[in-house]
Amino acid sequence: MERWLNELEPKLITWRRHFHKYPEVGWTEYVTTAKIVEELERLGFTLYIGKDAVDSSSRSGVPNVEQLEEAELRAKEHNVPKALIEKMSGGHTGVVARLDTGRKGPHTALRFDIDALPIFEAAEDHLPNAEGFQSLHDGLMHACGHDGHTSIGLGVAHYLYRHQDELSGEFTLLFQPAEEGSRGAKAMVEKGWLSNVDHFLSGHIGISDEEVGLVAATSEGFLATTKFDITFKGKASHAGAKPEEGKNALLSAANFSQHAYAIPRHSAGDTRVNIGTLEAGSGRNVTADYAFLRGESRGETEELDRYMYEQIKQIAQASADLYGTTVEIEEVGQGTTAECDYVWIDRLEDVAKKYNTINKVLPKLSIGASEDVTHMMRAVKEDGGEVTYMIFGTPLKEGHHHPQFDYDENVLRVGVLAVTGLLEGLHCKD
Repeated sequence: MERWLNELEPKLITWRRHFHKYPEVGWTEYVTTAKIVEELERLGFTLYIGKDAVDSSSRSGVPNVEQLEEAELRAKEHNVPKALIEKMSGGHTGVVARLDTGRKGPHTALRFDIDALPIFEAAEDHLPNAEGFQSLHDGLMHACGHDGHTSIGLGVAHYLYRHQDELSGEFTLLFQPAEEGSRGAKAMVEKGWLSNVDHFLSGHIGISDEEVGLVAATSEGFLATTKFDITFKGKASHAGAKPEEGKNALLSAANFSQHAYAIPRHSAGDTRVNIGTLEAGSGRNVTADYAFLRGESRGETEELDRYMYEQIKQIAQASADLYGTTVEIEEVGQGTTAECDYVWIDRLEDVAKKYNTINKVLPKLSIGASEDVTHMMRAVKEDGGEVTYMIFGTPLKEGHHHPQFDYDENVLRVGVLAVTGLLEGLHCKD
């Protein structure tokens, strides 16, 4: 296995750097999807794309028509085949790859997220810039490691292709769009891909500052979350001549933002709130007649997240009433909580004993954030399957969602080895 990994590693790095250069946010991953399809078509998987991969009505936070048209134009400029663009039309991105060995055995599903973030990537003191694979899309960046997750997924696909004669059972690889904002997993769950699954594997690069070679066999501390957009609508007026005629939406939004952060924290567990963007008004001498903001709540349980979100809705309405504006609130994403099965700890320790690539196994590590994968984990557990979410250690100079985020690319081989080593133990023919 490790000799094969040595041969694969240059490809892992090449794939990662390609995806890093062409970041795309949720439901616009046309170029990313096309590259995944290109690689998987060579390996004999049965591929499902577009509405065959995701349930259209279960998607959340789909970009507007103009943003989707821009993404499709970008795909044309990158020579994505017309037929593939048409299949993904309307933001139906992502890929599901199926492999059935034809031999009786378990069914394992694996999830790899593929989307990027709306962040301007740093130019100075940043390896992607120094090595020439920085983002080519201004304002978009792989700042959470999903470029590496996609690369690991392709590495796992190559393992399955090369070793399928030695394996039994079935495999479903989910290259999931729109993880950021907790918007995409439900669309794959509702399509039925997590039904009748015996084992489910996923994971994340980084999270905390660790050495390469460390792998956490399970994760805990997933926070439930609600993502929301709020629009305040007021009335424009001349700010100098007729200020009394205006209804200031900017003031409603500003009041809301301040008071949202003042929501009392709950004694039953951790809670969070964040207002990420605020756009308002049209000119310095015009009473702002609109304001738009994006935010999120989080909680240690679904009940705690709902407590936060209900408070947010009340504060939004009160802020509108205070300044005579109206308010519209839209939920655009939602994540839940989930628990890993501890049986994976012994399994991963067995892999580490066999292969030197993994030099330390932690039984568990807290993620301390939200993850769309929880919808998939819950679906598999409710159907009687075993699930885990691993964390692949790497030094982190800066944290996730930072313009200088980067990781040690040696972590890619560790991720592939951890996943394929577990698959080897579960699926090798008797």
